Amino acid sequence: MSSIKATIRAGVSQHNSSLFHAMRFEVGDPAAFLDIVSEDGQRKTILLIRDVELDRARKEVRADEISCPADYTPEGGLSADREVATAQGTAECLKQHGVTSVTGDRSLPLSFVQVLGEAGLVVECDLQLGVHGRRQKSEEEIAMIRHSQGITEGAIQMACELIARAEAGSSGVLLWEGMELTSERIRAAVNHYLVDQGFNGPQFIIAGGAHGAIGHHIGHGPLHTAQPVIVDIYPTDRSTHYCGDCTRTVVHGELSDEIAQMHQTVVVAKAAAIAAIRAGTTGKAVHAETARVITEAGYAVVIPGQERSHDLAILDHGTGHGIGLEVHEPPLLDAKGIELIAGDAVTVEPGLYKTGLGGVRVEDIVIVTDEGCDNLNNLPEGLDWS
Repeated sequence: MSSIKATIRAGVSQHNSSLFHAMRFEVGDPAAFLDIVSEDGQRKTILLIRDVELDRARKEVRADEISCPADYTPEGGLSADREVATAQGTAECLKQHGVTSVTGDRSLPLSFVQVLGEAGLVVECDLQLGVHGRRQKSEEEIAMIRHSQGITEGAIQMACELIARAEAGSSGVLLWEGMELTSERIRAAVNHYLVDQGFNGPQFIIAGGAHGAIGHHIGHGPLHTAQPVIVDIYPTDRSTHYCGDCTRTVVHGELSDEIAQMHQTVVVAKAAAIAAIRAGTTGKAVHAETARVITEAGYAVVIPGQERSHDLAILDHGTGHGIGLEVHEPPLLDAKGIELIAGDAVTVEPGLYKTGLGGVRVEDIVIVTDEGCDNLNNLPEGLDWS
């Protein structure tokens, strides 16, 4: 039996973060990145990519060999389907290098599994392949996330100030330049700002009033004075692929005692969670600090599926999540959170939500270190952005 070991990441790097992390090269067509270790310990990395991308890839990708599927045409030829052809070339490449079994990560397309199997290769899945490497951010990656978070904060500040400085109509609806100020208008302004900075993203959360009490409700319709508005923006740098993620809450006009107390509790909970973060502790322990502050203040922490009280503000999600090439990555800061390692980039985002009233959430990104963590955020945490 061959003792040659090989791993594969494959797909479209424009969408597949695992493949992009391995090859550091964005392309809109299927590609495969192979890491082959011979019996004597010699390592060879091979990128198989569409022929029209070869020149560009050879200038930018760090790999021992960069070829196209046609360079490894099997006996039966290549399919006219690019994805299938890439998988066929990959199978032939592995076989020519003496590989009989290959390990893929959790994102390996089923098409590759099928084609590799038909070629006689044994394909195994390692759910942890690449996960540790993605979590342990390099100084370069941290700089990229810091940049993304800075742009994200700029969008947050713009949105919060726009809401806070609007006029209130006689009905309490906010007005900007004589028109109703809606979640949709704020979202459009945010999108325009981010596009100008070279960023993009999904539908961001601008959730006013009662919408803010519903998990991940993006918000719609007019915004109102004296109601909390959750502004949660999580864009991606189109150049580096690294994400930012920041949340602030803004209230236009009069601030009620109830919202002020909810906000103060969330800010204290965030500080307690951040103080607990360091390499070697667990996401579970960090979330426990958040839950302690929330419950000691008289609010409730609700687990998924548990009935929630409509008369009490609650926390119904974890404290945070990993972030990098995707907005949501391991590890989680929640009731099942695993051990943190130096280089983890995680959000810290406690919140409180009351049915019919709305929600308050404040979120930063921190980098886990051996001694504690480094907070990448600079924005104020308050509700008044006027």
